[in-house]
Amino acid sequence: QVQLVESGGGLVQAGGSLRLSCAASGLTFTRYTMGWFRQAPGKEREFVARVSWISGSTYYADSVKGRFTISRDNARNTVYLQMNSLKPEDTAVYYCAADARGSSNRVSDYDIWGQGTQVTVSS
Repeated sequence: QVQLVESGGGLVQAGGSLRLSCAASGLTFTRYTMGWFRQAPGKEREFVARVSWISGSTYYADSVKGRFTISRDNARNTVYLQMNSLKPEDTAVYYCAADARGSSNRVSDYDIWGQGTQVTVSS
């Protein structure tokens, strides 16, 4: 079985911080790019950040650059998203996803998805 499980979401004031975790099982991790996406009600799911299991190289959406940090811990089979200086517009369900084909920012290129974790930022 392949499974991605997100955790760490919650309610935080603007300017605060949260760390999201994505626990992966059933994957050959080095073959994947791992991404974080988010989706607010009535909006399309959008790319947030990605990291390569092999190299650790990262890429960020302009909207979160300088505020969010993605990382991975191969020993724990876990990907993290450290979110600092949170804004109300960051409010969304955050999803972890895996892309077996290569690095991409496109939702359609990711093959495996978690169930999501809610992040709410109050003003």
